[in-house]
Amino acid sequence: MAAMKFGFGKALTRKEDDALLRGAGRYVADVAPEKTLHAVMLRSPHAHANFTITDLDRVRAMKGVRLVLTAADITHLGPLPTPGVLPDVAIKVPHYPILASDTVRHVGDAIAFVVGDTLNAAKDGAEAITVDWQPLPHVIGAIAALKAGAPQVWADQPGNLAFETSVGDEAATKQAFAQAARTVSLTIINQRLVTNYMDTRGVIAEYDGDRYTLTLGSQGSHIIRDIIGGAVMKLPPEKMRVITPDVGGGFGTKLFPYREYALAAVAAEKLRKPVKWVADRSEHFLGDSHGRDNISTARLALDDKGRFLALDLDIVADMGGYLSCYAPYIPWLGLGMATGAYDIPAAHARLRAAFTNTVPVDAYRGAGRPEASYLIERAVDAVALEIGMAPDALRRKNLIKPKALPYKTPTGKVYDSGDFAGAMARAQEMIDWAGFSKRATAAKRAGKLRGIGMATYIEACGNNGPETATINLDKDGGVTVLIGSQSTGQGHATSYAQLVADHLDLPPELVRVVQGDTDRIATGAGTGGSSSIPIGGVSVDRASKTLAGQLKDIAADALEASASDMEIANGTVRVAGTDRAISFADIAAHPKATPDKLKAANEFANEPPTYPNGAHIAELEIDPNTGATEIIKYVIVDDFGATLNPLMLAGQVHGGAVQGIGQALMEDTVYDVQSGQLLSASFMDYAMPHASDAPDFVFETRNMRCKTNPLGVKGAGEAGAIGSCPAVMNAVVDALHRAHGIRHIDMPATPQKIWQAIEKARKSSAA
Repeated sequence: MAAMKFGFGKALTRKEDDALLRGAGRYVADVAPEKTLHAVMLRSPHAHANFTITDLDRVRAMKGVRLVLTAADITHLGPLPTPGVLPDVAIKVPHYPILASDTVRHVGDAIAFVVGDTLNAAKDGAEAITVDWQPLPHVIGAIAALKAGAPQVWADQPGNLAFETSVGDEAATKQAFAQAARTVSLTIINQRLVTNYMDTRGVIAEYDGDRYTLTLGSQGSHIIRDIIGGAVMKLPPEKMRVITPDVGGGFGTKLFPYREYALAAVAAEKLRKPVKWVADRSEHFLGDSHGRDNISTARLALDDKGRFLALDLDIVADMGGYLSCYAPYIPWLGLGMATGAYDIPAAHARLRAAFTNTVPVDAYRGAGRPEASYLIERAVDAVALEIGMAPDALRRKNLIKPKALPYKTPTGKVYDSGDFAGAMARAQEMIDWAGFSKRATAAKRAGKLRGIGMATYIEACGNNGPETATINLDKDGGVTVLIGSQSTGQGHATSYAQLVADHLDLPPELVRVVQGDTDRIATGAGTGGSSSIPIGGVSVDRASKTLAGQLKDIAADALEASASDMEIANGTVRVAGTDRAISFADIAAHPKATPDKLKAANEFANEPPTYPNGAHIAELEIDPNTGATEIIKYVIVDDFGATLNPLMLAGQVHGGAVQGIGQALMEDTVYDVQSGQLLSASFMDYAMPHASDAPDFVFETRNMRCKTNPLGVKGAGEAGAIGSCPAVMNAVVDALHRAHGIRHIDMPATPQKIWQAIEKARKSSAA
């Protein structure tokens, strides 16, 4: 069959964008069943307190108030579970109630759910609730929480230690350090982030007397059904339907179940009317899981030629006031990637997780791997400064060589493919690394500090599953793809259509992709860990191939020819070398086209992860008088194994890189240590990157086919966010070190923080 014009490798524009650009998208906030009631959550203003709710009868009698739920009204509900516990690690998971009954553990903790005829009526009811608060001592920050004598978040979790674990060979690492010619140490802060997707979370719950229907924004309807319906409400799967319409960003945070989903369902059952809850932006800051928040120390041991001998890590991760759904997994996933793309013979990483009186922390784009990459890449640059070696030369000396692949790391990962130094060299060529000195000199004459920074990265992803794709031939000759992954803006409808086209040669408009409905789709692993194409894509590809074979069989009967002579082209099956053909629509109507012949399904699960990798280089200028930073050039060279759609891939990489730039230069979640209040609880105080903060990215791939994935692809959705933070921060430190000898600054490198570092260095040099 000839190469398909819509298939794998084609730079198609996204078919779903037309409706979104015309305002025809349908998000949760757009869903409004008839007679819908509106709900709000009453949240704690205290970081830690005992409380008693009184005078509820008065509130329930208020005009427009339909229902008030407190913990006493939902004793039949189970707590939010934490399925993400670690193998062979003792974790005592604290009770995570749907509504707190007598103690709150962070500002924003939920204590009551109020339903009204209108949103304002519900707000009036919530504001009228009388709460007797008895504040308790609180603790902010993981390091502070682990100190002796710190206030206890949970009485039965001594020292606020949620759990402790490690990976690697501690004895071999200690021996390597004892024999090292030199060691270098660096402590960094990977600050807490708030996801801030475009559409905030929301839910519409309906109850028909027998079963519940929840319409909500998610990254996987089946995950929400199985946890909210099964674990929390204790229902069999057939008693709850979960529908996910358009979703404006997820980034990990919409993968999890949340309290409001169960509460809305209970309210809909009690009131026999639809109940709608949608978070406002500040409520998103207070009620949705946060990301990152690690404080880590890396120590590298070197021989006298600058070769790495061993890596030792000590990581403290903030879990917040409860253990969110997959929270323990997140820093643990980072441990596995601790050595990056470097040939480090021995490594040991210790992880301690702490409870604090803050919003719980869970997965955020990259889920542990950005934290690992940032730590090792900043540490490598610190070594380069310490020993006086160029950062690219140090990397070339220590990056894993292609001939060493497959390569097993000291943390047990097996990298199957890649040319790490090759990607770095290409990025250097693209940005004109050799000509940087001239550009830095010119910037100095203009009163600016110019810096250049690189980061090589590798991550493990693309193995969340299993995922099943079912493809049906429709009467009009198009096909419908049913799959349990969930697009949150990535363009699944287009990418899956391209995989279908490889076998059925259909244009994207004739491929209808259905996601986000547990009634129509039997199973689903959801979208996370950059797995929609490495896992879901394989399922779609294989099911399409199977369906193509079945259609050839029917066509062969209709055309009175051998199935081996059949070929597919332009939505028809024809006898090769002739003009004898039958359309897909006619095949669907053929007497021998039984339903099972017009349908094909495939389930795929891939145990080993894929390992996308690459290099980022950022070049920037700092105004020493204001501390303001401007990224002048930014290049990215990635190895994604194979590229399904170059246009959409570039969009994913650009978006991830901007998220990393946001963390590096501006985003910060700030709690007041004294009061426990979240100071950065709105866009007035939490800085987000604008288009003007993003450079013109220069991006290309240097793909090495993945040897463990049938499509040869490596997950790509998170990569931009993994390589960007260290590249930008290495460039910032490079600019500051060249001018003022500054060797380290923590994220976010805000103008104020940079200006203060420069002033401190100036005063120190003048003293």
